[in-house]
Amino acid sequence: MLKQQILDDVKAAMKAKDKARLGTLRLITAAIKQREVDERIELDDTQVLAILEKMIKQRRDSIKQYEDAGRQELAEQEKSEIAIIEAYMPEGLSDEEITAMIEQAITQSNAAGMKDMGKVMGLLKPQMQGRADMGKVSGLVKQKLAG
Repeated sequence: MLKQQILDDVKAAMKAKDKARLGTLRLITAAIKQREVDERIELDDTQVLAILEKMIKQRRDSIKQYEDAGRQELAEQEKSEIAIIEAYMPEGLSDEEITAMIEQAITQSNAAGMKDMGKVMGLLKPQMQGRADMGKVSGLVKQKLAG
């Protein structure tokens, strides 16, 4: 399980005295534990990937704000955290694979227009979780359904 791999990597980072990696891994485990405690569930890999995806998105937003404010050292720290988090994400999908999956989902759901976007996204999200930027995918689905 992905969660166990992260916990094992925390121990390895502690032994190696890798403070930067350890700090980021502890942020990940804290986010996982927070969700497990709040919802009183044990997270599976898909849910852990959703947390990691959210953490990456937050850091990308922070990088933009730091760069706009001229705080390059903070932006670099966020970039290094993204690199650590991305190591746990599955390999990304190519643009061709994304397009093919969108077309397959539209066909499978018999989507006829924008009113069917929820059906299409419902099919795509489990397949693409952690492997593609869902905001970008949503935009592509809108383009396909609109015209």
